[in-house]
Amino acid sequence: MEEYVTHRSEVFDYAKNKYNTEPEYLWERFPGYAVLRHEDNRKWYALIMNITKRKLGNFPDEPVDIINLKLSDPLAAELLTQQEGYFRGYHISRGNWVSVLLDGSVSMDDIFGLIDESFAVTAKKRKK
Repeated sequence: MEEYVTHRSEVFDYAKNKYNTEPEYLWERFPGYAVLRHEDNRKWYALIMNITKRKLGNFPDEPVDIINLKLSDPLAAELLTQQEGYFRGYHISRGNWVSVLLDGSVSMDDIFGLIDESFAVTAKKRKK
């Protein structure tokens, strides 16, 4: 079986270095699914999954890694999903979540920026 391209390790390195977050593998049934979450409120800010690309639309039935991220603005999420490599949130279909391919079709700088936004959006609300 041919290996597929994934930038999963770069995402994990970024989360570790910037947020001191380690991936958590919560589901025995889905050993390739990893959650990145806040230490204080335990909310997820990213979900990394290995799926078949066909689950995202009319694509070949080939393996791919994706990352689900929460954005602050549903309109921004909608606009992103019109670009290559971005999709409506797979498995988290609420309006602010997007899925991004980790196969190189989206730059890592763009993905890191979205991780930062997702981290901020899901952070514990501060009292005024």
